[in-house]
Amino acid sequence: MITADDVRRVAMALPRTEEKLVRDRVTFRVGRIVYAAISPDETSMGFAFPKEERAALIAAEPERFHMPRPSDERYNWIRVWLGAIDEAEMREIVQEAWRMVVPKKVAAARFGEPGVTRSR
Repeated sequence: MITADDVRRVAMALPRTEEKLVRDRVTFRVGRIVYAAISPDETSMGFAFPKEERAALIAAEPERFHMPRPSDERYNWIRVWLGAIDEAEMREIVQEAWRMVVPKKVAAARFGEPGVTRSR
């Protein structure tokens, strides 16, 4: 099962990421925008995800993904059971959530996208 330390290792390697503890939840953010949060019992993780695609993903894989808390439904946010994903999937989820909250130029430089020159 994926742990908070596994998520931390991936998230903290991403530029501009800060870790904060908010109401017993470990959160990873860029500036004031949270892109991933681990539940206090470490069984699930919320992450940035397009709101308009949320229902389709939950319908396709209800054993893995679920709705955020009602107070978070207005945000681009979804949750995943950490026991239902492997390390590669967690890495992809965290990186894509991070990509949603950083400037496109920062994401492109981090992942070496074509047409973007890395700064030294």
